[in-house]
Amino acid sequence: MLATRIFSVLGRGMGRSLSLRLTKRSLSLMGQTTPSLPSTVAFSSLSHKKAEPAPGSPFHLAIPVHDINEARYFYGEVLGLTEGRRDHNKWQDYSLNGHQIVCHWVGSSYRCPDYYNPVDGDEVPVPHFGLALTEGQFQQLAARLKKSKVPFIIEPHKRFQGTPGEQWTMFFKDPSGNNLEFKAMSEPDNLFARYDVSASKPST
Repeated sequence: MLATRIFSVLGRGMGRSLSLRLTKRSLSLMGQTTPSLPSTVAFSSLSHKKAEPAPGSPFHLAIPVHDINEARYFYGEVLGLTEGRRDHNKWQDYSLNGHQIVCHWVGSSYRCPDYYNPVDGDEVPVPHFGLALTEGQFQQLAARLKKSKVPFIIEPHKRFQGTPGEQWTMFFKDPSGNNLEFKAMSEPDNLFARYDVSASKPST
């Protein structure tokens, strides 16, 4: 998963009606009107302004999708990521807070195969990717997703409470079934803290 503690929450509200047909395992948004959302909860502006790379070495991640147009709506409109290069219906670049993700069309039958691993009482889907946010940004994004009718695999909640790894987390899917996690550490400096999770659980 991507680990970026700071991300820009610029953007614009969404108010256009949808006519995009999604699969049963995708977002159930067909025929609905996307609610107008506060401009502070989008990742970045959808204007033609060039996205700036993240400091240091920007991360690159390519993900398979079964429909480029669905992916463009989800990542561009729902999440508000800035588009970069594209090759018609073959692939599309995005800036995820200065990190490069690329949606590659691999065929209409693709759905991300899910594996699960228990993490502090949750069945966490693997693979997944996302960002580490501030708590304020996390809550704004959670509200945006709820208003956009994005179903959660794991609802926004706090895990590892009372430990160095205490954090807010939430999981959801894109229309191709790829899993995303966004989190917010209670103590941001503990993002890479080394400790034994089992040994650090508070006694009951």
